[in-house]
Amino acid sequence: MKEAELATPVYIVDEAKLIKNLEILHKVEVDTGCHILLAQKAFSMFRVYPLIKKYISGATASGLYEARLAYEEMGGENHVFSPAYTESEMSELVRICDHISFNSLRQLDAHRKIWEASNASVGLRINPEFSTQEGHEIYDPCAPGSRLGIRLCDMPEHLPEGVEGIHFHTLCEQGAEPLAETVKAVEEKFSIYLKEAKWINLGGGHHISKAGYNIELLEKTIKHLAETYDLEVYLEPGEAIALDAGYLRTKVMDIVHNTIPILILDASAACHMPDVLEMPYRPPLKGSGAPGEKQYTCRLASRTCLAGDVIGDYSFDKMPEIGDTLTFEDMAIYSMVKNNTFNGMPLPDIALLHEDGSFETVKHFGYADFKERLS
Repeated sequence: MKEAELATPVYIVDEAKLIKNLEILHKVEVDTGCHILLAQKAFSMFRVYPLIKKYISGATASGLYEARLAYEEMGGENHVFSPAYTESEMSELVRICDHISFNSLRQLDAHRKIWEASNASVGLRINPEFSTQEGHEIYDPCAPGSRLGIRLCDMPEHLPEGVEGIHFHTLCEQGAEPLAETVKAVEEKFSIYLKEAKWINLGGGHHISKAGYNIELLEKTIKHLAETYDLEVYLEPGEAIALDAGYLRTKVMDIVHNTIPILILDASAACHMPDVLEMPYRPPLKGSGAPGEKQYTCRLASRTCLAGDVIGDYSFDKMPEIGDTLTFEDMAIYSMVKNNTFNGMPLPDIALLHEDGSFETVKHFGYADFKERLS
């Protein structure tokens, strides 16, 4: 199949770019002995799990369904963290997961009988109370009042019986420098527990595959933890695995005017790229410029009823026309996993761009996918 034959809207995942990212992560594993896990909350396209498994150690989940997906489709190591688990979830998780992290001492003890009778290695998520976020409080687990992780003042004198790991997750699309600073804060506050633990999970939010990322500092930080405290070190990036490896191809359905030309697309920020509104951010668009940079500036919006369903303002050398196709970039992460059918909007197809340049539609969604979610 050629690109022009793909129906729109469609997510396209680029195998060659995925492999490029994975090769970078694999080298970090080889250089340091750490274990890198796919954070499925960012990217859960299980069609490419066998490919991902060739390069990294496994996957991590934020709940039972993601854990099941990794167990069934990837193999390898399978980790899970959730702020709370039901008894039935825990009974299944101990069967399919290697590592389980708890968010509170109460949850740890509530499920003790179940996890003690299993082979799962158990850890506690800590809150270093060391914020590195700027301007994105919704993504800051160390903000005052955060429900995520145990503060030092709430920790017991020693790790509870049976607990083997320490887990923290504080970053969001950040470099190695904030990680190194956070590790230093963790050492200053929680070193007694690091000495008692067998493993440490540094969470996600690491932009390891982004141009300019300080891999040397990352590897130095990992080796320091491993050698100083005799720890197995885990990282669970999501975006680093599929960064810049996906696109959302959309078509211009209509053009209206209200102080600025407004392109009505068959793709939606609210439905198909929710982070555009939640983060918020302006996704890159192939061949476009910033407002006013090129001759024609247009607003890109959706056909939903939500007045704020606007992707952003972009400029073009040539005025787009009805029927033209546009390609948003970096659409593999936090897009497919968060999309929805608000207004009865169809979900985009999912396609693979193979290394040989051919395209394959691997998933098509229809009316049944909308209807069966509702009753």
